[in-house]
Amino acid sequence: MSVVRANPPRVARATAEAFSPYGVATIHEAQGRKGLLASHMRPVWPRARAIGSTVAVSIAPADNWMIHVAVEQCREGDMLVVAPTSPSDAGYFGELLACSLAARGVAGLVIDAGCRDAAALVEMRFPVWSKAVSAQGTVKETLGSVNVPVVCAGQLVEPGDLVVADDDGVVVVRRVEAEAVLRASEARERKEAETRARFKAGELGLDIYGMREKLAERGLRYENAPGG
Repeated sequence: MSVVRANPPRVARATAEAFSPYGVATIHEAQGRKGLLASHMRPVWPRARAIGSTVAVSIAPADNWMIHVAVEQCREGDMLVVAPTSPSDAGYFGELLACSLAARGVAGLVIDAGCRDAAALVEMRFPVWSKAVSAQGTVKETLGSVNVPVVCAGQLVEPGDLVVADDDGVVVVRRVEAEAVLRASEARERKEAETRARFKAGELGLDIYGMREKLAERGLRYENAPGG
């Protein structure tokens, strides 16, 4: 059955915006190394970054009809997450749809398929993460669904979940866990700032992380090189 579900619960805008200082790697580690989409999901242009609540789209291979349907369901600050029901590298999304989403204040797009009009996306600075860039067009024939759970690049993504994307990839944070993950990300960032300062002061990871004893237990030996 194809369905469009309107107005799912979303992560509060203030909570989503509070994630802004934290990168995908920090958030992924802070929530127990979960929620990371597959590494083939790359930004179309470098230094792209976007955060927002998910509008999820289940879509047929090489058919972008439901993206047009989904635009109407997007609010300012949302992230559109698109998952084909079968693998496809076709260029589902380009400049025209980007203009439509940007007009509604959408933060960006994550699509486990292809996009096109890459130069135009760069020029308009609309953030897109995709598994391919392809000029191959699509049709508008097959129904899908909007705001249903989807599996995108190996991760379950539900409507209203928080999605954070940057140069390191894309991570999803469950809506009901967002506040807790935010606090964990804040704590991890504080710890990393302290560690960064120690590295800059010349300390070694061997000592900061207490590695020497464990290395010795595993049998690592140090010896002078011949002639040294």
